[in-house]
Order: sequence, then C-alpha cells, then structure tokens
Amino acid sequence: MGSTEQPTPVQSPACPTVNGGSCDPAPATDSKPKKKICCACPDTKKLRDECIVEHGESACTKWIEAHKRCLRAEGFKV
Repeated sequence: MGSTEQPTPVQSPACPTVNGGSCDPAPATDSKPKKKICCACPDTKKLRDECIVEHGESACTKWIEAHKRCLRAEGFKV
C-alpha cells in the first residue's frame, strides 16, 4: 500500500515554434521517438506547410506524404 512510484509525466501536445521558440526533447521513455512530433522533420514540415498555404491541401499530397514518411522514420505512428 505504501508505493513510492512516481506518476509518469504527461507531455504537452505541442511546443512553441513561433517567434524563435524552442522545443526541448521529450523525456526519455521506452518508446522510439526521441523528440516531440512538432519538432521532428522540420524540413519536410516547412515544405508541406508552405505548399498548403500557397496551393491548398489537395495540391500538396506529395509533401504531406513525404512528411508522414519522415515522421514514421522517427518512430511516430501517423
């Protein structure tokens, strides 16, 4: 009854990326991803976001899929 186990901290769903904000790596866990999803694959994320803003989501499936592949390679299930 006198357990000394600490509860596992819950990660926030997003991290600041606007105005030079930074993303600290997620706490070490047994899962494969070492970063928060918002901070993984910044290159494909930027290309995807720019394409969507300029051309709309339906015209950007190439970049959306590239970003998903990158996230999967980082260990995220998307």
